[in-house]
Amino acid sequence: MPYIIETFDKPNHQQVRQQHRPAHLEFLKANSAVLLACGAKLHDDGSDLGGGLYVVALDTREEAERFIAADPFSKADLFERVVITRWRKAYVDGKCHI
Repeated sequence: MPYIIETFDKPNHQQVRQQHRPAHLEFLKANSAVLLACGAKLHDDGSDLGGGLYVVALDTREEAERFIAADPFSKADLFERVVITRWRKAYVDGKCHI
């Protein structure tokens, strides 16, 4: 069953996010097989809110923890907080999975 990983950046760490963004994008590309969805959280005006959301097709919490720990953003100590929640896939891309 998939997991949602929500990350919250440390305050005033936008420079860390920008510095490590290329490595983060490479990490996502290398792990695209487990990504159901992911992206940055934004303010209503489209500016960066400081954090992200991942929906990953992994079987255990431990796998989800290892996944986010391997992200270059984690390795750069960008995150103030990470929340991992088990998720039941109901609808994805307009298709029912229940």
